[in-house]
Amino acid sequence: MNRRNVFKSTVLAFAGASTAATSEKKPGNVPFVTTVDGVSLFYRDWGTGPPVVFLAPWGLHSDWWEYQMAHLADQGLRCVACDRRGHGHSSEPVRGYDFDTLAGDLNTVMERLDLRGVTLVGHSMGSGEVVRYLARHGAGRVARIVLVAPITPFVLKTADNPDGADPASLEAVRKVLSQDRPTGIAGAASGFFGEPKNPVSTEMKQWWINMLMDCSLKVLIELHHAFTETDFRPDLRAIAVPTLIVHGDSDTSTRLELTGRKTANLIRGSQLKVYEGAAHALPITHRDKLNADLLAFIKS
Repeated sequence: MNRRNVFKSTVLAFAGASTAATSEKKPGNVPFVTTVDGVSLFYRDWGTGPPVVFLAPWGLHSDWWEYQMAHLADQGLRCVACDRRGHGHSSEPVRGYDFDTLAGDLNTVMERLDLRGVTLVGHSMGSGEVVRYLARHGAGRVARIVLVAPITPFVLKTADNPDGADPASLEAVRKVLSQDRPTGIAGAASGFFGEPKNPVSTEMKQWWINMLMDCSLKVLIELHHAFTETDFRPDLRAIAVPTLIVHGDSDTSTRLELTGRKTANLIRGSQLKVYEGAAHALPITHRDKLNADLLAFIKS
């Protein structure tokens, strides 16, 4: 298998510490919160009403959610999305690219904005941040969660996870990233969106590519290790808030049977919705259906 195919078939295949904070406005009136380890986290905050907080996939930032945020803000909801450390407008520290720290960053935003009764929505890697946040910081501020094409419960193949991804294939992805990142990312775009079954414009694919290229190689590699090697199974078993899992049955990035369905089986009382013919990029390719399902679940 050539390098581009290795990359396409594995983990762009899978792409998506407690802190206190101070709030500040950067030049241009752009909102940030700052963590105790000095990281400035950019956030968008649209609308008023019950809060919905969005977490993006690997390598992507808050722009990824604009079609959901604009629609739901018009429906009387307060929509918040943060650029995780090393992404978008947020600062890029040397360390902190593990799920405990990322969950702490989410807690920083939740506390500083004093968000309560929150619906947490995570896509792909963002689902891991949602799950780890609940494990470390509890559900006191959370009313419900939505996991879209999640990377949970556990990506890596191990003795007790025999159908996971082979470590050698994951290392091959990191090698491609380290040698020819633009070609590898561009080659994965069609599979990510699920073309030709789910057609998208050339401009939409380029938008996605640009977001991933805007994230540094160091951050991408560190987070690739983190989301493919973190075991969320204990975290999932402890979740007690209402949970909706949305997954496409043609997703070759996070395959339904290995991620979404297993996640649903581990969360008591969760609901799994399967989108026929959908791949990984549900917020784009199935925008209207996902928006309707999010609104219905939030209002339920």
